[in-house]
Amino acid sequence: MKILGIETSCDETAAAVVADGNRLLSNVVASSMNLHVPYGGVVPEIAARSHIEVILPVIQQALDDAKCSWDDIDGIAVTYGAGLGGSLLIGVLTARTLAIAHRKPLYAINHVEAHVYANFLTETSLPGYQLPSQEPAFPMLAIIVSGGHSQLVLFNNHFDHTVL
Repeated sequence: MKILGIETSCDETAAAVVADGNRLLSNVVASSMNLHVPYGGVVPEIAARSHIEVILPVIQQALDDAKCSWDDIDGIAVTYGAGLGGSLLIGVLTARTLAIAHRKPLYAINHVEAHVYANFLTETSLPGYQLPSQEPAFPMLAIIVSGGHSQLVLFNNHFDHTVL
């Protein structure tokens, strides 16, 4: 199974293709950070406009890098929160439109939880990536540091976790 993931929670537009839940086939990131430097931090409107400009080329590059066509993609996952409202809106609307156009299921993903689940990626042939050699084991304690969304979470299993 191959999933196209789309992430637009803040100032970076990202897309990746993951196979079978653990193999990273592509990862493309376009940052708008240089646009925010004069303001001393991320400006939500500038970030959202940047997403609009780059989201389709980023997605296409992720598909190309993974050597996938839309026929190879089994579903689309998209960040629906937490993050900047305008930035999230661009990603969700794009993912929803692509899901309808290509008749793919759409999965809403929590950005903060995704930081933990990135540790379940254990295989890639992409240069420059060092992934864990095995998936984390339950129960596990996760320290999530993501901007203003930092948390300490106890995971008993995939569907049972408690924010401490």
